[in-house]
Amino acid sequence: MTTRPVSARKRWHLPVLLVASALVLAGCGATGGGYTFAWYILSPWDPRGQSNLYFMLLGFWATVSISTLAMLISLSIGLLVALMGTGSRRSLFYASRVYVEFFRSIPLLVMILWVYYGLPILTGVQFSVFVTGLICLAISDSAFTAEIWRAGLQSVKKGQGEAARSLGLSARHTMRLVILPQVVRAVLPALGNQYVYVLKMSSLVSVIGFQELTRRANELTLTEFRPLEIYSFLVLEYLALILLVSWGVRVMERRMGTGVHGRD
Repeated sequence: MTTRPVSARKRWHLPVLLVASALVLAGCGATGGGYTFAWYILSPWDPRGQSNLYFMLLGFWATVSISTLAMLISLSIGLLVALMGTGSRRSLFYASRVYVEFFRSIPLLVMILWVYYGLPILTGVQFSVFVTGLICLAISDSAFTAEIWRAGLQSVKKGQGEAARSLGLSARHTMRLVILPQVVRAVLPALGNQYVYVLKMSSLVSVIGFQELTRRANELTLTEFRPLEIYSFLVLEYLALILLVSWGVRVMERRMGTGVHGRD
């Protein structure tokens, strides 16, 4: 009975944000402070605006592709590191802690610059812009996902594994069929937030020339000389993308019985 008002409020989040964004843009349409706005450069009814919009929107695929691939790699590496950290071997435990603390301490932008500009000098190996961004995003995020996985693994009671082994399941089947399904349900909200984080951090790959949303906005600003209009549209692009991803994560949470009211 108490969940209905909360659900009703959640349904209003997206319309309220969209209306607020429209009001901001409408307010920016006025002339003030000696600045004349030129929204026609992004107007779908203007040939020039259509070309600019097409150029900007092409960055969606680049942002989503590199972020999704990085997240998948990060989940795999993070789970492996978490299993090392929750095992009984002390050497693996210390190796996992060193991995997490080392990569969690390096700013993502610094890692991108070092891998793209410094690594070729040291090893002679030059990665492409996409591969550099993918590696850095995945490794940097894996330190955080490892901690999420570790918390999820530790949340499962030891009796679950003992009961599975008493039924004749091997350690591998116990982990795959008994432990991991419970862990995924427990950590799904946190992993969803982490994916949103990766989507936003992918904008840093623009500094080495990757043609994602932010890079395209920067290049269009250099040709149109309208940073306010272009970066305002960039804000709306990220807003729409993140809201869509957040909605998808909440749908998955409801279907898997997680979230605030998932266990009612």
